[in-house]
Amino acid sequence: MRAAIVEAVGKVSVTTVPDPTPGPRDVVVRVAACGLCGTDLHILQGEFAPTLPIVPGHEFAGEVVGLGTDVTELALGDLVAVDPSLYCHECHYCRIGRGNLCERWNAIGVSKPGGAAEYAVAPVANCVKLPGHIDVKDAALIEPLSCAVRGYDVLRSTLGAQVLIYGSGTMGLMMLELAKHTGAAGVDVLDINAERLKTAARLGCSRSAASADELETERGWDVVIDATGNAGAIQDGLGRVAKGGTFLQFGVADYATTAVIEPYKIYNQEITITGSMAVLHSYERAAALFATGLLDPSVFISDRMSLEQYPEALQKFKAGQGRKIVVEP
Repeated sequence: MRAAIVEAVGKVSVTTVPDPTPGPRDVVVRVAACGLCGTDLHILQGEFAPTLPIVPGHEFAGEVVGLGTDVTELALGDLVAVDPSLYCHECHYCRIGRGNLCERWNAIGVSKPGGAAEYAVAPVANCVKLPGHIDVKDAALIEPLSCAVRGYDVLRSTLGAQVLIYGSGTMGLMMLELAKHTGAAGVDVLDINAERLKTAARLGCSRSAASADELETERGWDVVIDATGNAGAIQDGLGRVAKGGTFLQFGVADYATTAVIEPYKIYNQEITITGSMAVLHSYERAAALFATGLLDPSVFISDRMSLEQYPEALQKFKAGQGRKIVVEP
């Protein structure tokens, strides 16, 4: 089969590799679409993946074309979206229900061969069967949505909150949509990319700007979400949280990124600083939300490219062009 390969740090190509073989409780998925995200750039930089080379792609959906000997839950021809999370189910964090913090954490497309290929293997337990009205090529959006749902699980956002989101890429826009649906009184979005801000406005944000200095606010924001991973945005956002408010680190920062906090202010104003890591008990709920039409794929997916164009797609994403970019093997 054809697959994209991150061969070494900074080096990615598309080549022919052996077809995957399922284990007893695995299925083989013919990939219909695979999304790109910031994690793929980190893998290219040599972060996250324990060893290279690796077939990337952790946001994917497709058709079941192979079954392990012990699989009864799915049939050939079923359309599925795949949760990439691979937990050990044995370590301390797995035993207390925090699998996303697993001490032996792995993920399809991060540490195991992923969906940037014609075919991919996944445990049957990680597959969510799609209802007939969903276009399987759009269902690659379910994985990033599941990360956003996890973010809101962490936030436990209250009704009537004033929300500020840094970044109007795919993840910032998903957090915008969830904020609107969880009772926020206002959702402001910041981005230095004017084209991306137009999409935030199209989706109904309250206000949009390149800097929070352009927005009038009396007390700051109850919820501040960084969806960029950018050091400057994070530092600025920490200073925009209202008393009693929460800052969520949702964007994936480089390992070396740092920010300065003011411990007295955190104490005196009862500010919460928290993070959200990947997927936790949120994938099936994200699939259910996606099935209701929560997201408009025509808005979120800006580019559909061939698998052979994967290196080009990765560079396009790195340059901040478009919104969600998917490859369709």
